[in-house]
Amino acid sequence: MENLSLHYKIASESDEVQQIYTLNYQTFVEEIPQHEGNSERKLIDKFHDENTYVIAKDEDEVVGMIAVRAKRPFSLDLKLSDLNEYLPASAVPCEIRLLSVKEAYRSTRVFYQLCERLVSFCLEKGYTMALISGTVRQLKLYKRIGFQPFADLVGEEGAKFQPMYLTRYSFENSTKAFQRLMIRKTESSVPLSFLPGPVQPHENVEKAFKGEAISHRSSSFIHEMEEVRRSLCEITNANYAEVAVGTGTLSNDMVAAQLKSLSGSGLILANGEFGFRLIDHANRFDLHFHTLEKDWNEAISLGEVESLLRENQNIKWLWTVHCETSTGYLYDLKGLLSLCKRYGVELCVDACSSVGTIPVDFKELYFATTVSGKGLGSYPGLAIVFHRDEIQPSPSIPRYLDMGMYEVNASIPYTHSSNLVRALKEALHFIQFEMHENLAQRVRYVLTQGGFHILGDENYSPGVITIALEREQCSRQFGDVCKDRGILLSYESDYLVKRNWVQVALMGRQNERKVLEAMNILNKEYQSNVDSRVVK
Repeated sequence: MENLSLHYKIASESDEVQQIYTLNYQTFVEEIPQHEGNSERKLIDKFHDENTYVIAKDEDEVVGMIAVRAKRPFSLDLKLSDLNEYLPASAVPCEIRLLSVKEAYRSTRVFYQLCERLVSFCLEKGYTMALISGTVRQLKLYKRIGFQPFADLVGEEGAKFQPMYLTRYSFENSTKAFQRLMIRKTESSVPLSFLPGPVQPHENVEKAFKGEAISHRSSSFIHEMEEVRRSLCEITNANYAEVAVGTGTLSNDMVAAQLKSLSGSGLILANGEFGFRLIDHANRFDLHFHTLEKDWNEAISLGEVESLLRENQNIKWLWTVHCETSTGYLYDLKGLLSLCKRYGVELCVDACSSVGTIPVDFKELYFATTVSGKGLGSYPGLAIVFHRDEIQPSPSIPRYLDMGMYEVNASIPYTHSSNLVRALKEALHFIQFEMHENLAQRVRYVLTQGGFHILGDENYSPGVITIALEREQCSRQFGDVCKDRGILLSYESDYLVKRNWVQVALMGRQNERKVLEAMNILNKEYQSNVDSRVVK
């Protein structure tokens, strides 16, 4: 994805003009010795008053430019006495001059996008042909764009130029240039995603997913499933892992079906959307349970949990989310496990948003659930249940929810997706807990410095960062603006809209530089909104 802070425009501000003088000097005095130096290190073009400058800016810095003018004589008129003989009689020419891109940006798409913006400008003005004196150092690049050479080289030794022209036809039909522009267009339609799902997978994961589908009964698929289950157990320190075609909702229903067979009652903790969904799972299975419910994002202490366990000796299982995805709140899993062991209670955890994002230890948990997407960085579509003990099939549980059926059939009791399993197998190679933690800390710092109110602190999940916007700023509108800028935030769920929250989910493949660029854009959009309210 291209640098999100880059934008292209016609120069119009005095600061932009001053930077153009400096860039002009750097290129045509210091790099290409075409003009004499001066102490100010600025070069004002002799046709400056007639030029229109198409510029590329990174934040407030001008990093590239093209000057265009239509008034004759052109600079080529002074170098070629018979210039008109090279041009079609019907041509409406203009001249391109001072093409310059700062060195740090020359391996990016800046040159192509400048030319694209230039072509649009020329078409608006009715020009049919753009002429240029192309430096011999960049002839290959000019030709890729669609510039066609004509006449002999002009200029002094050490500063030779090739007369060239560009038409709309040659620009659009220059294969490499056109392909690059199409790639840019395609890339711009694949924004930088900060969704908790689907997440951006590693390119190796994409490649694995696109491979040929194979039978779920084949020996090669059975072997791949064995590898995936083994890797999942190694990552989580679990005893067993079952993989089904489905979502986190399915994996939690599978747990609810198992809890139905336990004697006694349960306890469910809830202080966000997904804790309350566990209550709904339990109600649908007609489980008997107590609840410890708090307002969204209000902490649930170990002391409160212990009080309930002490007062209700019939509680035999406790079910909670690990990371509450709706807020980023992270429950103390070790503390809860210690309490459960003390009171003889089985601990079950919905870890859909924490596995792959933070280190976990499921060795002594009764059940834990997750999914192939989110923190594991693969495609959605696989429901995963970890369990401590061996499980046998139960005729009282619907077949698809019967975890025992999965265990005795090596997680392949029914039709499976080889593509999803192969992609997950590849994704498990790219889990980086430290990277997530460090990146989350930097993102929290940048957003806080920008004036955002972030829920929680560094004890919250590094995978989900929730921003509570002020009442005057609509979260849906803010999310839409960011989407237009190529930044996908999580903001469209009803529970987020209701609370005027947006979320930055740092799951899947993330590039630190691009992430921080995006956060700076969020800060600017936020500040722009604040400034507009002040003006009103």
